[in-house]
Amino acid sequence: MVGIRAFFQTIIEMSGLGWSAALARWVVGILFAVSGYWKVFTLGVGGHAERFFVEAYRESWIPEWLLWALGTSIPVIELIAGALLLVGYLTRPVLVTLGLLLVVTTYGHALAEPLFDIDGHTFTRLALVMVALAVPAHHDRMRLDTVLRPGASRAGQGL
Repeated sequence: MVGIRAFFQTIIEMSGLGWSAALARWVVGILFAVSGYWKVFTLGVGGHAERFFVEAYRESWIPEWLLWALGTSIPVIELIAGALLLVGYLTRPVLVTLGLLLVVTTYGHALAEPLFDIDGHTFTRLALVMVALAVPAHHDRMRLDTVLRPGASRAGQGL
């Protein structure tokens, strides 16, 4: 009973910054987890790599082994990172990883189509990642990081 009361007290007392970070983290987590799930379990990582990387960029400067490596690893990274964000575990490193992943995919889109529309899913995801990263870690109390390492966020070690 005490644990439930403390949980609801945490929710009630969380600041607007905390809610902004938590909501951004949850939305980004859902977007990446669902995208990764579809790529891994519906399309298959090999199918994803072949369709969106190898075939699409075969004539580019990028070596085929790198296209295969990126095309098969990105779906798995998206799935795992999305799930980690939903529960708030390793939050900061995961957000940075997804930000870097968005840099890679933005380059790929721009390489294929120099004037591509970044306003689609790329910009939205990047904006949400930046919001979640910009808020100091201790504000988002709805994270597993906070439960597992309660002093880390306040000590400047924010996960």
